[in-house]
Amino acid sequence: MFRKEKILWPEGAPPSDAYCDEENRLAVLAAHGADSLVDDPELQEIVDLAAKLCDAPMAMVTMVEEERQLFLTRAGIDARETPRPTSFCAHAMLGAEPMVIYDAQEDDRFADNPLVTGEPHIRFYAGHPLISAEGAPLGALCIIDTVPREVGLTQLQRESLSVLAKSVMRRISQQRLGKDAKSALEERESYLQRMIDSVPGIAWSSDTKGTFDYVNAQWDELTGLSQPRTLADWKAAVHPEDWEAGSKAFNRSIADGQPFEYEWRLKLLDGNYRWMLARAVQSPVGGGHTRWFGTVIDVDKQRRMSEARDLLSKELSHRIKNIFAVVSGLIAIRARGNEAVKSFADELNDTIRSLSAAHDYVRPGQGLKEGTLSGLLADLLAPYQTGDEKRITVTGPGIRIGARAATPLALIFHELATNAAKYGALSSPEGRLTVTVKAPCEGDENICVLWEESSITCDAPKDEDREGFGSRLLRMAVEGQLNGSFERSFSDDGLDIKLVFPRTVIED
Repeated sequence: MFRKEKILWPEGAPPSDAYCDEENRLAVLAAHGADSLVDDPELQEIVDLAAKLCDAPMAMVTMVEEERQLFLTRAGIDARETPRPTSFCAHAMLGAEPMVIYDAQEDDRFADNPLVTGEPHIRFYAGHPLISAEGAPLGALCIIDTVPREVGLTQLQRESLSVLAKSVMRRISQQRLGKDAKSALEERESYLQRMIDSVPGIAWSSDTKGTFDYVNAQWDELTGLSQPRTLADWKAAVHPEDWEAGSKAFNRSIADGQPFEYEWRLKLLDGNYRWMLARAVQSPVGGGHTRWFGTVIDVDKQRRMSEARDLLSKELSHRIKNIFAVVSGLIAIRARGNEAVKSFADELNDTIRSLSAAHDYVRPGQGLKEGTLSGLLADLLAPYQTGDEKRITVTGPGIRIGARAATPLALIFHELATNAAKYGALSSPEGRLTVTVKAPCEGDENICVLWEESSITCDAPKDEDREGFGSRLLRMAVEGQLNGSFERSFSDDGLDIKLVFPRTVIED
């Protein structure tokens, strides 16, 4: 392919010696695709104008090929081509200026030319060379008369012929550029298609109604089915148990324009099913239009590994739950009949039960209350409710608890509840406890828990009791494990505690 920055050869310059070589010249001529300009309306207007301006009965745009001279457009002559050996333009195209033959019968080069001795009886000829951007001679814009001219062309006619020849070359070059652009586009599309066909998954595109206009070669290789045109054509390849939900999800995305993502099993050519992740997005393609582009990627190995891990996690979780029960039972047995350790054993069992409750929130597939902070608080505080009277209130949004945060949170609130039952609001019948979860709080990324105890008999501890082992345990869990903060204040009617946690830590 020939590349050029300009479309016109410098005026008054002879053709390039390199492109006067016939092989190179013909290659450039072929690159212009001039055959497609035969009877081109724009070139015809130029030829007609040239004939009028030069007061000539005949005019034409010629392309000199290997064996013939082709007339792209012509006026005053019926012939479409002539043999190259008789061509006047084959001589004219090699010059830097227009070639003017005043009387062909008096010119040794053309006196015996069949076009002079016979039809169309050329006597006067003027041809302006048509030279490509590289400098390759292609043909000429010429005018012909059947009578000789002593003067030849006037200055105005010569200038006009030069301007018109430039217009011819612009038109021919535009055709070439369009051909090059089309060829480049086809090459790029071919490259893109080969690239898409080589990706390991299925790739496709569709219009906004879900009509598929392209599915890559992987579909044929994986399923052996004919390429789908509509969603219904996928049904033969998708597992029956996955089809209804998957097709509904796809149709919802088509309707609302939202991205589509779904895992389903695809039936392969060998009859086996494999898990596939199907994704699609709607994208603009110009002109105010949009299209859907999607992929179907094999995730069977990852899916089965995940299922195996989940099975192992469930088995491990079940064993941990049994360990809690065994430890609690051992403590109860050892403490039975021993009043000296009964109080300590009861407290230890309460802590173990709290840990067990926290574990319920992170058990695979068995988490309680969708693993929320409010749910964890309600479960830990449930044993402290007495009778029909509601002494404890838990409010706030359902903040999800991550696996790492569940255990320290359970220890924190178990410690606070134990202290409230021993020394605080829950130690007296009239005491009340309100726990409020707030999010966001003190910044968009924080969660606050307000622990408010109220009781007329609630006594503030002595100074030496304010920061005991329990308080240090709380601070270690809040600040050390959860990267939060812990504030405590006493008033005449009770105790207020404010806990602040980064949301990312709680949900991780």
